[in-house]
Amino acid sequence: MLKKLLTLLVATLLATATWAAVDVNTATEAELDGIKGIGPGLSGRILQERQSAPFKDWADFIGRVGGVGNKSAVNFSKEGLTVNGKRYSAAAAAKAEAKSSKKHSSSQAADRKARGSANK
Repeated sequence: MLKKLLTLLVATLLATATWAAVDVNTATEAELDGIKGIGPGLSGRILQERQSAPFKDWADFIGRVGGVGNKSAVNFSKEGLTVNGKRYSAAAAAKAEAKSSKKHSSSQAADRKARGSANK
């Protein structure tokens, strides 16, 4: 009986370790590569951005890492990726979208300003 219980406990621990979350702020390159959809190129960009500052939330992660959008964030989260221990959610998607459109509109304003001064 004790042997069966011990076997069950070990099996449970191994299964839990397999599905353990991988936090983007602490993960190694190998751990990031273990997430389905993240290859060597993307894990390199993630690690490079992380060197400048840890990711605050999913919106920050999506905004700073090229090639990551809402759809891929959903998939990465399903595979176990977290940002500060949090999985991707609809609220994070809305925040990321707002940040992206703000960034886009400010770059358009800068382009208009540059064109205006060039015409003078």
